[in-house]
Amino acid sequence: MPRRKFDVFSMSFLDAICCGFGSVVLIFMLITAQGNAHVKRLTEDRRSEALLVEQQVLEARKNLAEILNSLEVLDRAKVTTEGLSQRVLAELDAAKQELATSESESLARRERLEKLKSDIASLEESAKRLENQTQKSAAGASVHGFKGNGDRLYLTGMRVGGSHVLILVDASASMLDETLVNILRMRNMSDDKKLRSEKWRQAVSIVDWISTQIPTTAQFQIYAFNTRAEPLVEGSAGQWLKLDGPTLEKALGRLRKLVPRDGTSLENAFLVAKSLNPQPDNLIVITDGLPTQGAQPATKKLVDGDDRLRFFERAVAALPKRLPVSTILLPMEGDPAAPSQFWNLAKATQGSFMAPSRDWP
Repeated sequence: MPRRKFDVFSMSFLDAICCGFGSVVLIFMLITAQGNAHVKRLTEDRRSEALLVEQQVLEARKNLAEILNSLEVLDRAKVTTEGLSQRVLAELDAAKQELATSESESLARRERLEKLKSDIASLEESAKRLENQTQKSAAGASVHGFKGNGDRLYLTGMRVGGSHVLILVDASASMLDETLVNILRMRNMSDDKKLRSEKWRQAVSIVDWISTQIPTTAQFQIYAFNTRAEPLVEGSAGQWLKLDGPTLEKALGRLRKLVPRDGTSLENAFLVAKSLNPQPDNLIVITDGLPTQGAQPATKKLVDGDDRLRFFERAVAALPKRLPVSTILLPMEGDPAAPSQFWNLAKATQGSFMAPSRDWP
């Protein structure tokens, strides 16, 4: 049998080659798969880190925008504050100047008040000397009698003459007492207690006493005023009354029942003098201070001293020409300018001024 020929590329060899190649391919694939998994893990980690960094960048940009907005707001607030501070400084300087002016005016008013007190003391001394020289009036010379406390009818220097005598009596709430606190307290009390207040009873007694000094041949009229002015005898507005006992008692009886209330309009009271025909030749005012309103109610809730001076000047302007005005001023807290103003009015009109003691008449 012939010998088989040797072939290098026999089936066994090819099988071995294929097996070896397959092993190499398998090893390569395993190595590649493991490498790809490692790279994938690294890539995912880097992507997560990148996302985190990107989120942090967005947050930082957002915070930066908020900070820039806050800075802009602060800049605007700074500008506004600087403007306000300049205005406040200007207002402070103006307030200091106003305070200095007010202090100088207060000092001048205080000096005028001291001079007025000195003049009043001098007048009282003169009044006492005149009283010693005055003889008592004969009994029955008056249609109405008045009995004071003992011999205290020591009012002199006030002329109660004339053919037409007008008496104006303040019936505002301030006539209830001398202090603001007691006035507020009295306003909440009953009408009976208001009528018994010492200050109001003194005002009624003063009107009663003046009525006894009016000449029997004269005509008279008595008005009570607060925010308005009304005659004590109903239906007699704008008319003169004959000085007889029943008419005078009717007027005084109405006054004794009148309850003080509301504010004070001296302008409406002085306008009464113009409404009468003929106009009065003697005007006597019983009050306790400067008015708190003009002919119309005040627009301000709080009326200060300057407002009251303006209301007084308007009231004086409403007076008829050449009419003597005599004032009996009762005490009132917080109105230091009243005595000097009524004193000047008396001098300008050739009238008289008096601030009576608490036990007069």
